[in-house]
Amino acid sequence: MHLISRCAAFLGAAILLAACDAGPDPDAPARADMPAGAGASASPEAASPVPEHEVQRLARDATERLTATEGGQLVLEAIDAHGGLEAWYGAPTSSYTWEYANVGSDVRFRSFLVADNRTREVYHDLLETGSFDDARSVDARFAWDGSEAWIHPDTIRQPNPHFWATSGYYFQQIPFVLADPGVNYRLLPDEELNGQSYRMVRCWFDAGTGETSGDSYTLYVHPESGRVDAIRYTVSYGRDVEPDADLQQTLFTYEDHVTVEGLTTATRYRGYGWTPDGGRGEFRNEAFADSISFSRPFQRERLEAPEGARHVGG
Repeated sequence: MHLISRCAAFLGAAILLAACDAGPDPDAPARADMPAGAGASASPEAASPVPEHEVQRLARDATERLTATEGGQLVLEAIDAHGGLEAWYGAPTSSYTWEYANVGSDVRFRSFLVADNRTREVYHDLLETGSFDDARSVDARFAWDGSEAWIHPDTIRQPNPHFWATSGYYFQQIPFVLADPGVNYRLLPDEELNGQSYRMVRCWFDAGTGETSGDSYTLYVHPESGRVDAIRYTVSYGRDVEPDADLQQTLFTYEDHVTVEGLTTATRYRGYGWTPDGGRGEFRNEAFADSISFSRPFQRERLEAPEGARHVGG
């Protein structure tokens, strides 16, 4: 799933998953898998807070968009269950260790990312990369600077920085990012998953919303907790398709939730094929998130590509 250009389309437009009582401490000492320059241990002070008047304006505008349709109202219920619009818009950054693996593509990588929630610029310290069963430690970086992606050193072939610089961020921040401008909502009939009935809403994008406006996300919203326990998503990256196109779907479960700084998010994800008759298919992919914070400082200088970086897309 490629979200870079969609994120770029929102620059300047917005500031941009039952939970535990507390999450990882953003001021804890750096772990072995967190580079000293990437996390709060290098800069113990928090990021500058978002002005309250800006938080209120963004929350008000998003509420107006979401309450205009029944589907949007369900997305807003889910956002409220995960912490609410004000907590989301008040979070200056998102940062965590993100591990993703895909059995069909025979790839696994792990990185520590820091994203600016206002601009959607993001940089990664790439910690491991390789095959599904054999990822090796590396010393590498990649980023999306608002106009193009790059990776260093240029000998690193996976992950594709143009595809992955913001995709993990987008997965992790559902349902919050589905309050963005340019998102459409359709309430669907309830569906059952693993013996549990869920309220359903499909989200897709206006034409021209980045390079991947053909992507869609169908949310499984728990009828009691309001939490998003799974999604079905489509990938339009590299395809010339219309918005809300009928593409192959992947079921992606959202598991092991924690609450960090007032925002509830999943820490484990598992993906499966989705058959035409609505059944879960073969295992496809998985992801894990750790060391989550919504207040680490954003070091803008780390968006600058070092000499010898390979530039991709834009």
